[in-house]
This record gives sequence, structure tokens and C-alpha cells, in this order.
Amino acid sequence: MKECKEYMDMLSKEFKECQKAFIAIGDETRQQIIIALLESDYTGIRVGEITKKTHLSRAAVSHHLRILKEANIINMRREGTRNYYFMNASESQWSKISNLVHYINEIINTMSEEEKEIYNKTEL
Repeated sequence: MKECKEYMDMLSKEFKECQKAFIAIGDETRQQIIIALLESDYTGIRVGEITKKTHLSRAAVSHHLRILKEANIINMRREGTRNYYFMNASESQWSKISNLVHYINEIINTMSEEEKEIYNKTEL
């Protein structure tokens, strides 16, 4: 029982560390921006290009880029007065999300079929 509590505490901590990222990638508009960044080359794209691809205003794109940047989902580099946005290649945030999903999957895999049935029948 103590081992299970420690595992759940660890899972809770991991989830809290991923909250900003989940909020950032959970929004459909930000998902459009992420797709635009993924479809661009690794050097990044400017706000104007993102507005064309997403049909959003510059202000809206800038707002969503800030949220994605604060969540470590994207990054930006400057060349003079130009800003280029690209997917953050840092493994830290993506590793945290991956680990969280892995831990949840481990819990599900260690549950008995009877426990799974109980959870699947439970109404929220």
C-alpha cells in the first residue's frame, strides 16, 4: 500500500510539471500553430507566415506563441529584428509528458481485469 501511495505521489508530481504543456497544446488554435511549425523547416517561421497558414491575426498568433513558449513547447531565435519560431527540440518537456503517459500506462497494465472493469463502469 505504501509503495502504491509513493507511486501515485510521483505520478501527481509529474502531472503537475506537465500542466502548462497540456494547457498549451490542448487549445485548438495553438494546435493549428504547432501544425504550421511542424510543416515548416527546422529553421523556423515568422509570425507573418503563421498568420497566413492559420488565418489568425498577428495579435492572436503572438498571444498563442507566448503561451507555447512559456510552456517550453516552442522556441524562438532572433536574426536582427526578425523572430523565427520553431518546435522546441529540448527533450525536457517532451520527456516529462512521455514519462507521465508511461507511468499512467504502467498503472493501467498492473491493474487486474476486475479493477479495469470497475473503473470502466464508474460514472463520473
